[in-house]
Amino acid sequence: MASRFQSFDDPTDPSQGPPRIARLREELRRRGFSGFVVPRADEHQSEYVPPNAERLAWLTGFTGSAGTAIVLTDKAALIVDGRYTLQAAEQVDTSVMEVVKLSETTPEAWIEANLSAGATLAYDPWLHTAEGLKKLEKAAAAAGGTLAPVDINLVDVIWLDRPPAPKAPVRPHPEPLAGEARGAKLARIREKLAEAKADALLVSDPHNLAWAFNIRGGDVSHTPLPLGYALVPREGRPCLFFDPAKLTSEAGAAIGSVADVAGPETLNAALDALGAQGAKVRIDSATGAVALIRRLEAAGASVDVGPDPITLLKAPKNAAEIAGARAAHLRDGAAVCRFLAWLAREAPTGALTEIDAVERLEAFRAETGALKDIAFPTICGSGPNGAIVHYRVTRKSNRRIGPGELLLVDSGGQYEDGTTDITRTIAVGEPTAEMRDRYTRVLKGHIAIARAVFPKGTSGAQLDALARLALWEAGLDFDHGTGHGVGSYLSVHEGPQRLSKIGTTPLEPGMILSNEPGYYKTGSYGIRLENLVLVERREIAGAEREMFGFETLTLVPFDPKLVEPALLRPDEIAWLDAYHALVCEKLGPVLDAATQAWLAEATLPIA
Repeated sequence: MASRFQSFDDPTDPSQGPPRIARLREELRRRGFSGFVVPRADEHQSEYVPPNAERLAWLTGFTGSAGTAIVLTDKAALIVDGRYTLQAAEQVDTSVMEVVKLSETTPEAWIEANLSAGATLAYDPWLHTAEGLKKLEKAAAAAGGTLAPVDINLVDVIWLDRPPAPKAPVRPHPEPLAGEARGAKLARIREKLAEAKADALLVSDPHNLAWAFNIRGGDVSHTPLPLGYALVPREGRPCLFFDPAKLTSEAGAAIGSVADVAGPETLNAALDALGAQGAKVRIDSATGAVALIRRLEAAGASVDVGPDPITLLKAPKNAAEIAGARAAHLRDGAAVCRFLAWLAREAPTGALTEIDAVERLEAFRAETGALKDIAFPTICGSGPNGAIVHYRVTRKSNRRIGPGELLLVDSGGQYEDGTTDITRTIAVGEPTAEMRDRYTRVLKGHIAIARAVFPKGTSGAQLDALARLALWEAGLDFDHGTGHGVGSYLSVHEGPQRLSKIGTTPLEPGMILSNEPGYYKTGSYGIRLENLVLVERREIAGAEREMFGFETLTLVPFDPKLVEPALLRPDEIAWLDAYHALVCEKLGPVLDAATQAWLAEATLPIA
């Protein structure tokens, strides 16, 4: 059985890092620079980037979705967050590049501490936002150095076999699934431009491009994005900028009803024309490249750097998108239950490997007949691999799933009607008392989020601690946010909504988020329990404020072998029993007999 959507080959080799960094240093000396900043980013600040933008991975060996390398002529560092510290240490040759935890030192702090006075640090203006650049400039100045833009990325100069830019077909996203016509979306966008007193919006986020024009593409892995830009004037026809050859005839006709399409090479001229008019142009603070801002400013435009209004417009899902999400989760839940039933039969033999499990899970999803892609590379970590938060199994790291271990499986599907993301942790054989304790504490946090009721205006930062309290009571915690926003057949990680210490956007009805507290014991095991939830209104008798809560969308049972009832309050047990009853009610009719039997046992009331 082969995987269609993911590879298990080792994408990089730590031994390649030293010679590539040495070549970069030669290029720095040749150009008179003291260092170069290499972020994990493309021109759109995307989480998943096309192969030709995987500069950080090519240079260092690190394949995580976030990180920044700073290469100076005499030293180098890779700064990564808590999800990736273990992974980075394994993938990078630490004899030439120091791996630094973001929680201890930011890229700016490292620059300030290590850049020599009088030194010039180079950067690619297409890979940094205005806010990010300000931080770099401040750090360089504090060190007595300066920043300098380059007209060609220095990694590209030495990356001789760099892949070409992607040219996946762009297709229309059906209006019955989108729930709103392109014209109606554009009208709402223009209303926001009028409120901001802006003459035009430069759309640099491909997610927003896809949503606004009801199109989908395939330029990056696992997210149906067409890479490109759009200009939306407050008055007049918008224009999309990407290779017209990517457009299917259906997409061309659909877009043509509301907008024009031009090649990417014409974008600069369009920006210059806005500048000649003295236009006020809104550019997204989160994804707008410094190169775009400088082009507009040089042409005479007034640049308004701020949130792209589309980001918040697309976050609350409409009725059609919510119906699609429920349908996708029912379909996906059945596939995951078939996988878990299979795992329960096969794992005790000791013959299964992590790759076996990943391939079988993908196959169950594919057998729905509706799977377009996986939502991200499946995380399937047994034993100590489960403690690597964003572990990705390779043929080198692949290990057998042994008795007495925990198996953490974090996966999702891309369906045309919705995007799913679910994590379950399964005991293979008998778990230890410590495993049951930790699992149940994570479950208590998950239940606390699922049951939360909160007033309008509440942000994810205000709820995040609920997921951690039971862990904190035992002196434990986890180093990632509790939840992220999720798109509608778009990115599995969508902003601005999030459940985390830095999630400041108020939650609104229709937003979909993940609920995924965890616990990770380095070298032993990992636990994460994730469902997707939908923000909904709550009617409370006598309430003096508008109140919200969550509907849980994911329909898959938790592992009863890992639940310690003594740690659960009666109301928590009642929630778990009710959730499992709902799973049985919804999934029972669509499952085969063998999976039904497994489900009946997995959802028995907690003793």
